[in-house]
Amino acid sequence: MPGNVQTIFVTFLLASAGAALALLCHIPLPFLFGPMTACLVAALCGLRLRAMPGVPVLARTILGVAVGASITPQVLAQIPQMTISLAVMPVYVAVIGAIGIPLFRRLGFDRVTAYYAAMPGGLQDMVLFGQEAGGDVRALSLIHATRVAVIVTIVPFVATSLYDVTLSGSIGAPMAELPPVELLLMAAAALLGWKGGVWLGLFGASLLGPMILAAALSLGGVIHSRPPSEAIVAAQFFIGIGIGAQYVGVTLSELRRIVSAGLVFVIVLAVLAAIFTELATLAGLGRPIDMFLSFAPGGQAEMALLAMAAGADAGFVVLHHLTRMVIVILGAPVMARLTKAMPR
Repeated sequence: MPGNVQTIFVTFLLASAGAALALLCHIPLPFLFGPMTACLVAALCGLRLRAMPGVPVLARTILGVAVGASITPQVLAQIPQMTISLAVMPVYVAVIGAIGIPLFRRLGFDRVTAYYAAMPGGLQDMVLFGQEAGGDVRALSLIHATRVAVIVTIVPFVATSLYDVTLSGSIGAPMAELPPVELLLMAAAALLGWKGGVWLGLFGASLLGPMILAAALSLGGVIHSRPPSEAIVAAQFFIGIGIGAQYVGVTLSELRRIVSAGLVFVIVLAVLAAIFTELATLAGLGRPIDMFLSFAPGGQAEMALLAMAAGADAGFVVLHHLTRMVIVILGAPVMARLTKAMPR
């Protein structure tokens, strides 16, 4: 236990130094990218890292409440306009799989690992499904961690250079400006939504459970703002640690074979995301920045955070990512059997 405490303390110090350096260098979202980069570099250098138990999950509950609070009657009124763009998601996932599975097979991965490595779902979900199917758990973990880390890194730079956004949007008001009753209600929505989601077996319970409860409070006119900016900054910090720490224990062999394969796949994903974004934008299905963030195949929490920072429609973006996750999580095991991706 003392060793674990020491490792947690060292991890916190490294992440804090990364955040401070990112602030000094004026990097977008410094409290996300600073800790992520510092922990990633430290992990690749062989240092042992460890996040405080349960804290990354709590960080996701904060973002869940922030997204839910962004769902207002005005956002719901836009859902009929989203029908076509949401309907494009199954096609998007199918194209990713059609290209990704043969790619990973060609790179030397077995059928099950190749299948779940190519599916653009949540890291934990794809690793769990792959493990149950007999895939290479370590390979799946590193490939999906690489996808999330690289997408989260490049999306802000693409957004600022191509879509004329500054990532300086208001992510939340200071705590001192929010009514104490609303703060308590948001805290309750985070905790009860998370635990209730787990009890119901909701995938992504730590994000989606709080989002659903906060959306109900927002639509009912009970809360009128997102969680305080201090809480959202803390969420960025610990999510950044979680992404970087995924590479703890990676070997040179894994870097050459697995992480490099993940990087190749990210290039494929970037091209496909650009194509679908452009087609959807030309078809008038939404604002360019909304469509870009909706098709960027990163994690739900990270994309929600970027949507808020970019001043995009967070509800629009999250609904598209939620649709993608539902398609992948419900469809991946079924399609794996239909295509005989499972071991005989």
